[in-house]
Amino acid sequence: MSGGAAADLADRDYQYDLLTAALLGVTLGVGATLLLRRGPSGRRPISPALATAMRGAAWAGRNAADMSRRGAKWARRRGGELWDRLPIEAAQEQVEDYLHRAKDSIDSAVESELHDLRKSLRRQRRRLGI
Repeated sequence: MSGGAAADLADRDYQYDLLTAALLGVTLGVGATLLLRRGPSGRRPISPALATAMRGAAWAGRNAADMSRRGAKWARRRGGELWDRLPIEAAQEQVEDYLHRAKDSIDSAVESELHDLRKSLRRQRRRLGI
């Protein structure tokens, strides 16, 4: 692929990303407008959902101590059994793999940025005659 074709492809990808972001913004804006505008009854459509959520939060607040006590008892009874079933080594290997890939990705990005900065400095020096 030539440099021009790669630039055209990158430009097209950027345009698609921009279009996707614009469409998402419009969709979210329209959705928020529909939820927050007043209906024929004078109430907002989100009001019943908000009232239900408030009732659920109040119930959770009243029953939190009992629920957490039951959860703690269950965890005490089953904790050892569940701990033995966890694939700790596999999870550790996977996390290490993610960390190595993230480090490599960051190193690559930093190296690329440094290369671009050095290139820019050389251009500026040439332009200034230093």
